[in-house]
Amino acid sequence: MRTIGLEEHFVTPELVAYGASTSTVAKPQAWADASRRLLDLFDERIDLMDSTGLDVQVLSLNSPGLQAETDADVAVDSARTVNDFLAGVVQRRPDRFAGFAALPLQDPQRAAAELERAVVQLGFHGALVNAHTNGMYLDHPSQRVVWEKAAELDVPIYLHPANGVDLADTFSGHPELVGPMWSWGLDTATHTLRLIFGKVFDDIPEAKLLLGHMGEGLPYALWRLDSRWDFHNHHGIELDLGYPSEYLRRNLYITTSGVCDAAPLSSALMALGPEHILLGTDYPFEEMAATTDFIRSVDIDEDTRHAIAHGNAERLLRLPAPGK
Repeated sequence: MRTIGLEEHFVTPELVAYGASTSTVAKPQAWADASRRLLDLFDERIDLMDSTGLDVQVLSLNSPGLQAETDADVAVDSARTVNDFLAGVVQRRPDRFAGFAALPLQDPQRAAAELERAVVQLGFHGALVNAHTNGMYLDHPSQRVVWEKAAELDVPIYLHPANGVDLADTFSGHPELVGPMWSWGLDTATHTLRLIFGKVFDDIPEAKLLLGHMGEGLPYALWRLDSRWDFHNHHGIELDLGYPSEYLRRNLYITTSGVCDAAPLSSALMALGPEHILLGTDYPFEEMAATTDFIRSVDIDEDTRHAIAHGNAERLLRLPAPGK
């Protein structure tokens, strides 16, 4: 069975500094191992792919990536450089790698142009955005041009977590809750709901959003979201489709990254359907073998297993079949 992972991180030596704040949430040795693996693209990484049975990685720049850059011109130049670098990696091993573009959302017009260049000229299959860009979220009106370009190109935008702009008081005194174990998922789920209530998906119905970590908890909240949408004052917001769940079922695709557990997978399948779930390993922050063993052994029907492992990625990203 072919396997394609969609949340597969890398970094370049020039961009390592952007991820320095992430190291505070990891044990020193774990972060040292992850840092080494982020920089490696052809040696240990491919050996691990071979030994664990992961056929293809769709590579993306590690969090927080270009979203942490404060200078728009620097972000634009860095995006071109890192996307050209990634294109060279894919060109060297097109049998093992594909790419998601890094976008300089500090300048949405130029970000849309870079997305087009990355897809049309470099052969990428979408983009990955690491949370907010200096406090600007993807529902901001200035970012519509990026969503419009993604819809025009028929490629998804993968929304990946990073450190939030600030922290709610409920986290005070509990730094263990800050980071990928808890706060990042809440931030990313909330960011997604901003896209719905900010009417991004009303304005651009063809937009496709990817989330990792089995959907950051959203597939399990559909009934509650709709129930409370009926109950609450909408503050002047009217949704074309009526209910939040309709957008999550239509516009949202999720990956299994970092969640190798049958119970949430079963719930996600019931909530979104098998055509909206794809494979992801969250490498190097999770072990590849955990993901590949999980998808090969979890108790689901074989059509669903193949759809999650490779079929949905081939369709959504238009990835060529082996040998083509």
